Amino acid sequence: MPEPIQEFLQFLSQAIPADLQRQGQVLGLMILVLWGLELLDELFLNHALNRLGIRPRTLRGLQGVLWAPLLHGDFQHLAANTMPLLILGWFVLLSGLEPFVIVTLTIWLFSGLGVWLVGRPRSNHIGASSIVFGYLGFLLLRGYLDRSPMAVSLAAMAGLLYGGMIWGVLPLQRGSSWEGHLCGFLGGALAAYYFAELSQLPRFNL
Repeated sequence: MPEPIQEFLQFLSQAIPADLQRQGQVLGLMILVLWGLELLDELFLNHALNRLGIRPRTLRGLQGVLWAPLLHGDFQHLAANTMPLLILGWFVLLSGLEPFVIVTLTIWLFSGLGVWLVGRPRSNHIGASSIVFGYLGFLLLRGYLDRSPMAVSLAAMAGLLYGGMIWGVLPLQRGSSWEGHLCGFLGGALAAYYFAELSQLPRFNL
């Protein structure tokens, strides 16, 4: 690697706090996986991965509970989810890596199973928007329940930046998985309700 680039990277590592660097690495890895899968699907697989989405109340569609948040219809779909996923994900990550992982898994499984149970028949649900709505639900309810300055501040910022998304839990936009948005939001609220228990778990060192 050229010496100027090495010096610049060394400067960044010294200027940016270690906690912020590690948070950036976690979120960066999430986004890298999403974009890498979409590139693979678009350029080489002719959107074959999208068939792994959640197909409500079918045995084959149950596998989508695991894969759906990783898949997107196209780059525009993924781009629309990327920024809110980064920002709201970072707000959640400020609570620590262990709670972040547990909150994310709670939203992932609750929203996926919820969509599989209540989704429209003969539909295919994909996209990380269920996780985005889950983070929003978590932050808003945690601010209400916790009442600590940090929780309230994060809830206020989340509401200010993305509160308008809440309409996405209603069947107002054709082609949008409002079921995924609703179940994701409820999954995040569930994680917030039990956050006191989650915060007692050992945390990874960030």
